[in-house]
Parts: sequence; structure tokens; C-alpha cells
Amino acid sequence: MHTLNLGILAHVDAGKTSLTERLLHTAGVVDELGSVDDGSTRTDSLALERQRGITIKSAVVSFAVDDTTVNLIDTPGHPDFIAEVERVLNVLDGAVLVVSAVEGVQAQTRVLMRTLRRLRIPTLVFVNKVDRGGARDGTVLRSIAEKLTPAVVAMGSVDGPGGPDARCVPYTGADTGFTDRLAELLADHDDELLAAYVGDAAPLPYDRLREELAAQTGRALVHPVYFGSAITGVGVDALVGGIRELLPAGRGDADGPVSGTVFKVERGPGGERTAYVRMFSGTVRVRDRLPFGRGEGRTEGRVTGIDVFDGGSVVRGAEVGAGRIARLRGLDGIRIGDPVGVPDEDGPGRWFAPPTLESVVVPRPPANRGGLHSALAQLADQDPLIDLRQDDVRKELSVSLYGEVQKEVIGATLADEFGIGVTFRETSTICLERPNGSGAAHEIIGQGDNPFLATVGLRVDPAPVGSGIDYRLGVELGSMPFSLMRAVEETVVETLRQGIHGWQVTDCVVTMTHSGYWAPLSTAGDFRNLTPLVLMSALKRAGTTVHEPVHRFRLELPADLFGPVLPVLARLGAVPGAPDVHGSGCVLEGEIPAARVHELQQRLPSLTSGEGVLESGFERYRPVVGPPPDRPRTDHDPLNRKEYLLRTMRRVAAGGEVR
Repeated sequence: MHTLNLGILAHVDAGKTSLTERLLHTAGVVDELGSVDDGSTRTDSLALERQRGITIKSAVVSFAVDDTTVNLIDTPGHPDFIAEVERVLNVLDGAVLVVSAVEGVQAQTRVLMRTLRRLRIPTLVFVNKVDRGGARDGTVLRSIAEKLTPAVVAMGSVDGPGGPDARCVPYTGADTGFTDRLAELLADHDDELLAAYVGDAAPLPYDRLREELAAQTGRALVHPVYFGSAITGVGVDALVGGIRELLPAGRGDADGPVSGTVFKVERGPGGERTAYVRMFSGTVRVRDRLPFGRGEGRTEGRVTGIDVFDGGSVVRGAEVGAGRIARLRGLDGIRIGDPVGVPDEDGPGRWFAPPTLESVVVPRPPANRGGLHSALAQLADQDPLIDLRQDDVRKELSVSLYGEVQKEVIGATLADEFGIGVTFRETSTICLERPNGSGAAHEIIGQGDNPFLATVGLRVDPAPVGSGIDYRLGVELGSMPFSLMRAVEETVVETLRQGIHGWQVTDCVVTMTHSGYWAPLSTAGDFRNLTPLVLMSALKRAGTTVHEPVHRFRLELPADLFGPVLPVLARLGAVPGAPDVHGSGCVLEGEIPAARVHELQQRLPSLTSGEGVLESGFERYRPVVGPPPDRPRTDHDPLNRKEYLLRTMRRVAAGGEVR
């Protein structure tokens, strides 16, 4: 029995969860179709998902197609929950990207397809809702080729689109138009096939074309497009056939070393954690001692239970092997993204932009602050990108966000699951800092006013955009014990979380230029206390520029409204390009600060009489124009810590004691 770990991805409301339900029904897993509107689907199990009719958390359900077990992972479609999608991408063998035949290619559709292609995940496209009024199969197919990838081929046609009697007719080898299009597409990626296609008078055998289609789909070179309706079921059988024939099953050696990754964590009533793990190699059995985590946080635990997905149900199992997905219990402290067994070198990939918004969470009543911190910490276990942040000076808790809907969901979850009422302060933008140039500083043990038994010298240099933080040694590795070297490196990374203006510092190289210690008196604490002082001095000499996140936007509106909308965009800080006018319509593309996107969304209906359509997504960080915004500082802020250290040094120089 083979296993295929299949993701279902889409822009919100394209019909992704309804398609999941239809696939389960077609496979005989459910006797009656669930409804998103009624809150009765198999994968939207959270009460909040059923109330709102949207997917918030990824969900796994299985069904069988011939000799293949398909672990189907339904993912959120709303961009506020893109972090859930990102974690799922790391465990997929293949994907189905759902596009609405009515709305067509949308903002999130582009983001998802771009990422699927970059990761070379074999992907089928399913054009859903062909039975809905306004369905445009031909137009949507051309839009897919223009906006997503030209390497697509329709696997069938639609008769009577836009009505309840719409039906989908699969192409066969007898359709010469289809076989010609297929041969041309496949020949673009295969020189041998191209030679046979050009040189032979006779058409290429259809069996060979199907074999090559499966091979190139499996390498994510081409993307077959299917049409259908999740509600009526038309076209779904053809899609199931494509899943069976064209998407490759998972691979891995069940007898090899244990290696897997955690893509989801749930908490039980008692706080116990259940980890959703994709196994890439080896076999895990109940009662095995299993290492997990990375670096200093790496530990091990005993597996007390294993649940596997089978026939639409979750069943207890004695073991789980390579290629499969299972729920593991008993691994206390395990987190999303942790490797189990042998860790991979790079860790789970980051394919989407991090959250660009944040908000302070205020408990109601204020006495619930302790409970709120505990509850948010549990939510951060399930979604680490929430990045819970505590300001001990102001007694405030803040979280990182992708958007306003996520904020609403967090508030509802706190109320429903933890009984804690909250309000949110106004959402603000998360900026970052990049060094302007190079800067260096050092403190020598026993010299000047250095009160610590440590020598630390650091140089900060700018690095290419997107490179993150690169820590290097400019001293001999053996010049100090490894524990002291590690203390400096870890403190550098921690200190850079808040730069001169309080924002994360990134895209820099930090080089250790001086090191020294006094054995056996020096401790890691000396280096952890001195490193922030030296690093912030070096960073001040280098200087930093605050960068704000900006979105790329695409605005469709009536051409006669372009004039009134333009000054509004200017006031919001947007930089639009030249308009593209087609008849009575106009398309405008450009950049806008992430902080102003929500305001534009709110004002657009009145500006355009409800006819404006806005798509936006993170594009890049750009330097802030004008005075840079400062982020509120915490007790753990390196500049506050520096002031404490300077006061300490002055006391020591005056003959006082270090406190």
C-alpha cells in the first residue's frame, strides 16, 4: 500500500473544503456530504470554523484510491492564516490548487502557485464551481496560463458552464486537438520527445504521452487542469483519476534512521501535547525513546501513543513508518517545526513573508493578565509566528499578526477555549532595521571600566537583503572554551531582536574580533552580560535604517473613477504605476505601506460604489521616509540592559560593588 500526502490549497471561498468533502464522499468515507454553510464538514472541526465557515487550522483526513492511501490535508484559504499553509508545504508529496470558475485567479492563488512551483511540489489545478452563474471556463484557463504558469494543459472541457446542468467531458486519445496540445507542452521539457514530435510524421502514441505527462507532473514541470464542481460532483471522478495516475506517492526507507518533522501541535484538556508528524525515514513504535528539537532545546521523550489516519478515521496504531503521517503522544515540550529523530540540516523552510502587524492584547478585567499570558503561550505553541512579546515595564502583552481576521479569531479563541475576554489596541506595523555601514566595538578583560571577566569584540557589517543574520568567528575557535563561544553567539542573536530603534535587526554579518577569559573564574554569565553592551555599541557606530513592510496591490475599478481614487492612494502612501485601461474598466498596480492596506480596504466600497476589487500581498521592506518609528522597549531590551551595565561600570570604577 502506497501513501500520498496531498494538500488542498486555494484562495478563501474557492471551494477547497467542499472539494475535500466531495473527495471523501467519492471514496466512500462519508455517506452524506457535509456543508461549509451548515458547519458539518469533516475537516472544519473547530467550533469557530463551523461558526465562520472558514478553515483556520490545517486538518488531516484519509481515503483510499486503489492501492494508495491518500492523507488529505485541508489548509486555510484566508491569507491571515498563511502560516498554517507554510507548515503543511514541508510535508506534502503533491497538491491540488483550487481555482473558482467565477472569481478566477485571485491574490492568494498567485502566492500559493508561486510557492508550489518554487518548491517543485507536483500540483494539479482544479477549476471549481463550473455550475455557478458567471462561470467562465475558457477565460479562467487563459488566466491560469497568464498569471500562474504557462505550463498547463486542460484535461477536459465543460458543457453548459454557469448552470446546474453543467457537465465536464474528459479528453481522450481520440481528440487530436488535445493530444497535439499535450505533445507540444511535454516536448518543451524533453528533447527526445521534441525530436520524435518534430521528426515523425505519425502522431506520438497516446500511451507515451500519458507516461510522459505523469513523469513531468511528478517533477512539477507541468500542471494538468481539471474542471468540475465540488457541490454537484461533476468532474471529481476525473480529478481522482489524475491524483491516482499523475501524483507520486511518498518515499522513504522504513528501515532507515528515524527522521520526521512536526507540522502541527494540539493540546489536550490537561495540557498534554499531541504532535502531527510526517515521517520521511525509519519507523517509530509505541514506547520508543525519540529525540526531537534543535540545538540547546534538543531533548527526547517516550512515545506513549500513536494514531494513524485510515479510511477517514483516526485509529490507534503500534507504529508509523516512512512516508506516513501520524499523531504522536508523550513528547512533552515538542513544538511546531521540531525534527524528530535525525534532524535535517536546514530545518523547515520559510516560504512566505513573516507577519507584518502587531497589536497589544488587553485582558478584561485587567486582573486576568496572568491567565492571558498562559493562554497566549499555548496559542503560540500552536502558531509560533504569533511571537508572544511581554513588556514588563508597561505590563503589556503583544502578538504578531497577518491581518484583522486573525486578530478576531484570537480574541474568539481566548473567550471560547480559555474563558478570557480581551480587547486589542490599534494594529501597528512591524518594521525591521538594517545596518547602514560597518561598526566595531570591544571590551578587554581587566581594562578600563569593564566589570566582567570577559573579553568580547564584535564587528557589524551589512549583508545582502534577505540573508538574515550571519555570525562568524574572526578569532581562533580554540581561543576560549566552546561553552563561552556559544554564549556569545546565542546572545548576539537574542540581542539583535531589538536594535537601536527597538526593531529586529537583520541582513547583517556579525564577526567576533576579540575573545578572552580568565580560567577558572570566567563564566558564561560574564559573556552574556558583556555581549549586548559591545554589540549595541558596534551597531550604533554602524547606524541602522528602519524599514517598513509594503504590499504589492492590484486594483480593478471603473475607468471613470480612476481620478477620484488617485489622491486617496497618494494620501495612504501608495505608489501606483500607470493605469491599464480596457474599455470601461481600469487596472492599477503599485505598492502601498502594509499599515494602510486595511484602511484602503475599508474605504474602497464607498470610493468605487462597490465595484472596486483589491488584491494585495507582501512585496518587500523599504526604508521609512521621515522620522523612524521607535518600538516600545522592554526590560529585556538591549539598550535598557546597556544602561544598567553602564551604571554598573560606573559603580565599579567608583569603588562600589557589582550588583
